[in-house]
Amino acid sequence: MTSVYKNLTLCLEQIRQKTDIIPKTALVLGSGLNKFTDIIDIVCTIDYHDLTGFPVSTNPMHNGRFIFGYIHQKPIVAMDGRIHYYEGYTMQQVVMPIRLMKMLGAETLILSNAVGGIKKDLNVGDFMIINDHITSFVPSPLIGKNVHELGTRFPDMSHVYNKELNDIIKQCAKELNIDIKEGIYLQTTGPNYETPAEIRAYQTLGADAVGMSTACEAMAAVHCGFKVCGISCITNKASGISAEPLSDEDVAIVASQSSDNFCKLIKSLIKSI
Repeated sequence: MTSVYKNLTLCLEQIRQKTDIIPKTALVLGSGLNKFTDIIDIVCTIDYHDLTGFPVSTNPMHNGRFIFGYIHQKPIVAMDGRIHYYEGYTMQQVVMPIRLMKMLGAETLILSNAVGGIKKDLNVGDFMIINDHITSFVPSPLIGKNVHELGTRFPDMSHVYNKELNDIIKQCAKELNIDIKEGIYLQTTGPNYETPAEIRAYQTLGADAVGMSTACEAMAAVHCGFKVCGISCITNKASGISAEPLSDEDVAIVASQSSDNFCKLIKSLIKSI
């Protein structure tokens, strides 16, 4: 048993001392999108710092806790705040919550984030279904000794984002009259925003949106057997595409303004899974 798996097992035992909920769906709430917690029928909350050896969120937009409860009578676990590589953690620590939620029993993972739009038809406030990603600019969370209790040494990444789930998202958006687009997401390390030259390079690679999280989580999720989908909120135009300076304050404002539709969409998605 690897040290990574031992630590996960300990955290699992600590959670089970507080709740016996077996979630069907796991959800990661991105920057400014934590209003979703208001519509969860909450049974239990567990702060990250209450779990032994667990990383703690340092970004003020991320509360750093697990929320256990129900949406449409379906059991869920939500990360009210994620862990970022730019906070100084290793990639193995960054994906620790993903692996733990799988060990809790969750089968489907819904990832969300606030991103910069690269593709011209992605406007501020739009939602984008992630249909593929580029992780070449960040270390793989699977580097090191394989945690064979979770998955294989060389997992296939041909279909990271589940087509069936993406089709359900499209149908839910249509029924709610929410315009939604699709695209390829590229993850950088952060915490700095990208330069215009970097964005032009990412365009050449085929990226439609850029951010500082998510893709590494999706990679770890596929490794441990999750069905994965991802929804991005376009909170700004990427550097060089817009002349406006970039700031986390603006990201939070736009995400908050989009949160009502985000909540409706995710609630409908969970009901339909």
